[in-house]
Amino acid sequence: MDFTPTEAQLDLARLTGDICAKLVTADRLRELDTAGRFDEQLWKALADAGVLAAALPEDLGGSDFGALEQTAILRELGKSVAAVPVLWSVVVAADALARFGDADQRALAARAGTGEIVLTAALAEPLHATTDAPGIAATEADGWTLTGTATTVAVADRAERILVPALVSGQTAVFVVDPAHASVTRTAQQVVDLAPEFLVEFSNTPAELLGTLDTGAEVLSRLREQAWLGLSALQLGTLERALELTAEHTRTREQFGKPLGSFQAVAQRLSDAYIDIGGLRLAVTQAAWRVTEGLPATEAVHIAKFWAAEAGHRVAHTVIHIHGGLGIDRDHIVHNYFTAAKHHEFALGGATPHLLALGAELAS
Repeated sequence: MDFTPTEAQLDLARLTGDICAKLVTADRLRELDTAGRFDEQLWKALADAGVLAAALPEDLGGSDFGALEQTAILRELGKSVAAVPVLWSVVVAADALARFGDADQRALAARAGTGEIVLTAALAEPLHATTDAPGIAATEADGWTLTGTATTVAVADRAERILVPALVSGQTAVFVVDPAHASVTRTAQQVVDLAPEFLVEFSNTPAELLGTLDTGAEVLSRLREQAWLGLSALQLGTLERALELTAEHTRTREQFGKPLGSFQAVAQRLSDAYIDIGGLRLAVTQAAWRVTEGLPATEAVHIAKFWAAEAGHRVAHTVIHIHGGLGIDRDHIVHNYFTAAKHHEFALGGATPHLLALGAELAS
């Protein structure tokens, strides 16, 4: 493959980075460091600049870019640990509605691209599950209804619609649900980086089928792979910036009259982190390229997912250890990068679920 970035990748990365540099300052991150963090100002700026709609089809107001451009955007957002649900609202939910939805559902995707509404998906059952069977059941009488519980659903408090996988007579389908319906209960959950995630309970909740029953497995596979690759890209940006902050710290911080970076043990840990991030960068780029080219990408996405979780764990702890006491001070910016990296790691799962899930998908 050709690893040379496309012109669109570079332009979108530069645009997203410039917007984040202006709006996501250290003071702004401290201001947002509360439960349910959401940056309205940044969300509007990204929408106005056309960043949100970049990968949506042209007939929905987008620029019809692909996974390479999407991961370039997410990588920049990860560098700023930006508190905006671009991944869940656009890359995951709007993408699926645009690809599989009817006219009304595709219109929701277009509105998400303008930032007018927020969408999300209930995939953490868990997100790194080894089975396609969700913990929610669907029944059809006068219309589809859902019953069950979904955990850690991002931005469920402000979502216009939630995409929900459910079981129908032993097979998986994906449904579109209005979380404002009286039969839906949303309870805030506390996660490591204080992101807005919710326990969502459905009790005979009206729902619309996305696609068909026959395409349910395909829709769910698309949702999961978009989420896995997107989280990996966010993690890449988060780790890259965290290592930059740490390298600067070791150049300017002294111990025994010498810069921290001059000590062999510190240099070795920084070198290991650099290699881990290089591996993740390669894996994300390869997976995004295969998706963009329409090639089989399941294995490549799982490799990126594995590196994002495993390397993410090692790099995040290296960053904190080298910063010493500063690393656990909530007022120091590096703490935001540690908690963001841990959030991505937990969402993606450990090595064993990765390998089991990959084996199950390749076998099918």
